[in-house]
This record gives sequence, structure tokens and C-alpha cells, in this order.
Amino acid sequence: MAGVSGGVGRGRPCGGSSTLLREGLARLLADEGHEVTASVGDAQALLDAIAADPPDAAVVDVRMPPTHTDEGLRAALEIRRSWPGTGVLVLSQYVERRYATDLLTTATEGVGYLLKDRVVQVDEFLDALDRVGAGRTAFDPEVVRQLLTFSSQVDPLSRLTDREREVLGKMAQGHTNAAIAEQLHVSQSAVEKYVNAIFDKLELPSASGYSRRVLAVLRFVGS
Repeated sequence: MAGVSGGVGRGRPCGGSSTLLREGLARLLADEGHEVTASVGDAQALLDAIAADPPDAAVVDVRMPPTHTDEGLRAALEIRRSWPGTGVLVLSQYVERRYATDLLTTATEGVGYLLKDRVVQVDEFLDALDRVGAGRTAFDPEVVRQLLTFSSQVDPLSRLTDREREVLGKMAQGHTNAAIAEQLHVSQSAVEKYVNAIFDKLELPSASGYSRRVLAVLRFVGS
């Protein structure tokens, strides 16, 4: 779908690649008292419709013609940039982490991301659209769950600063703290602080029987 623009007491454009789904949404919104200002099948037509008469909200399918990849998502981001007063509710068949993350980092108000299966749950869909049109957020619980799961699995090495990664690299080469200090032209106490920060950020255990230095190197080599 390209998008359905709408809002409480205001028009909503609807756009998408599937004619059946697009027209079905337009009919649903009209039956529920929303003014549907446009129902279009591609991203450019959606942007043109919003430029002509900015609505309270737009419903946008992630995948649209001609490539059916991310045209809808790019249109949604453009809407948020060019018409910040227009909310955007994105529909997707699956949880596409990059798309959801792009929306979350681009705007924190007036955005939503629902799985298409949620559309058949009419009350939830309409509630999400109303919230987006009112400038609030509406993210599918499954989208949130998967984003949280993904964020908790982010490589711990990404937490390290450039200098800490450099020190860890020297450790992996077998250098002592004294040798690392000499090579990096810093004090040995500074290297010790970097090493302790590495251990903490990598959440390495300090229990007896384990060498945190060895564990850190193993983590580095396995990254």
C-alpha cells in the first residue's frame, strides 16, 4: 500500500502495491467516518497526494512499485521530513528491523509500525491510526519484542571506544600492559584503566579460575 491519509475528522491518504488491500483499507476507513483523501498504488503518487493536501495521517506499505523493496519506507521517511504534521503508519508483512529502526531514529512522534496481520484486528488498527494521527506512536508489540531481542544481542565489542579496541588488539597480539603503554605512548596506569574498562564492557567474569585477559582476547578473535 502506498498510503491512506487520514486523521480524526480529517482526510487520510492510503497507498499500497496491493489494490485489494489498499481499497479495502480505504473502504474500512470511510465506513468508520474517516475522510480518505487519496488511494494510490506507488510512492510518488502518495507523496504528490500529500503535497497537494497534507492529511492528519498516512498509511504506507513498506514494499511498493517498481521494485517492491523499500519504496514505501523511503516515502514514509520523506513524509516525516517534509510534512512533520502528518503522521505515518507503516504496514509490513514482516518485522524489518532496519526499517523500524529508521523510523524510530528519524522521528519519535506521529509514527507507527504494524504488521499487516494486525489490520484484520480492526479495533487495534483503527486505534493505532488514531494515535499516529494525534502525534503519538503506535508500534506493534511483536515489532517491539523483536527490536528489544535484537538490541540485547548486539555485539558487546561495539561498546568499546576506538582506544579500547586498539588496546584489546594489542592484547590479542600477546603484548603486556607495559609493552602496550610503550607502543601507544601512554602511561601503564592508563593502559590498566583501558583494560579494566574492556573487562567491564564485555561483562567478563572475575571468578577464580578464569583469566579475563584470555577471555577478552577470545571474544576479540571470535568477533
